[in-house]
Amino acid sequence: MDILKMFFSDYTIRTVSLGAGLLSLISGVLGSFAVLRKQSLIGDAISHASLPGIALVFLIFRTKDSIFLALGAIAISWIAALLINAIVDNTKIKYDSALGIILSVFFGFGMVLLTLVQKLPDANQAGLDKYLFGQAASLLAKDIINMSILGSISLIILLIFWKEFKLLSFDSEYAKSLGYNIKFLDTLLTTLIIVAIVVGLQTVGVVLMSAMLIAPAAASRQWTEKISIMVILAGILGFISGVSGAILSSTVSKLPTGPTIILIMTFITIFSFLFGSKRGLVWKWLRFKVKKTNYRKEFLIDSMYEIIKDHDNKSHEHSIDILKPILQNNNELKVYLKELQNQNIINIKNYNWSFTQKGIQAMKRKEVKE
Repeated sequence: MDILKMFFSDYTIRTVSLGAGLLSLISGVLGSFAVLRKQSLIGDAISHASLPGIALVFLIFRTKDSIFLALGAIAISWIAALLINAIVDNTKIKYDSALGIILSVFFGFGMVLLTLVQKLPDANQAGLDKYLFGQAASLLAKDIINMSILGSISLIILLIFWKEFKLLSFDSEYAKSLGYNIKFLDTLLTTLIIVAIVVGLQTVGVVLMSAMLIAPAAASRQWTEKISIMVILAGILGFISGVSGAILSSTVSKLPTGPTIILIMTFITIFSFLFGSKRGLVWKWLRFKVKKTNYRKEFLIDSMYEIIKDHDNKSHEHSIDILKPILQNNNELKVYLKELQNQNIINIKNYNWSFTQKGIQAMKRKEVKE
């Protein structure tokens, strides 16, 4: 109740929470396509490449208006994305190497420009370095409005090209064979991802922005195979991380907002990697154990039937000792025999086993099917 009261009564907490939630939602939705296209590192490269755009806008126009800085960052990021594609298309350099080259060159250039800006005899340049690590506490109502406008435009375009982006993400060659302009779709989707990255720079900075883009999508991928559910879930997980991280950092002194949001996202992602119902490691291990158990139980009963199927009296008793070499694990053998006895497939008497009539009929039906 205290948190809700604080949320509605405190302008800073309300603004920062809404901004972080909105940013995380947009990043989660658009980041889903980067994850599906196995381009997770593009967020890292583009966010670092945006730094020169911010510094150049300030050097040329001497303004710190967030919308102008965002436009500069979008323009430079877009050039960086085009250069990455040009390097991959026209050279033998692989995609991840091209990302590394562009990230290093543009970030280095951005740091040089930022150093020049810091040395200017102008007090107005103070605070530009917040774009390195983010400063969510500096968010204002007009920043939220700018985020909402850019984010809404991106999400509307995403909905309009939903079918095309799905095809591009799963099978670009098939989309090409259907007559879709792959180059245009690729550029459009990359532009939307750039917008999502630039929108978040003021909150978490260029260093942490890639985590905002990728972590919610990677977490949601562990819970579903359907892309529509994955995208919605990524948005929801991102929103929860953003709002809870912002509120937590506001209630605990000296806790930075951006890193707190990333840590909460990381916790959700690790939990999803472990317990996700579709791809989680724990469920995957349990499914493997169940499959292995079923296979070995099936192998045991098939072997038992092989022993008795040529007998005139198929209910003839045999010693359990002859089954020991089949599984080579006495405890496992005892468990499976007990289960088969409970299912009325076999009888066990005086350390001997025999098939019941129900068991014989079941094995005959199985033999006919095979």
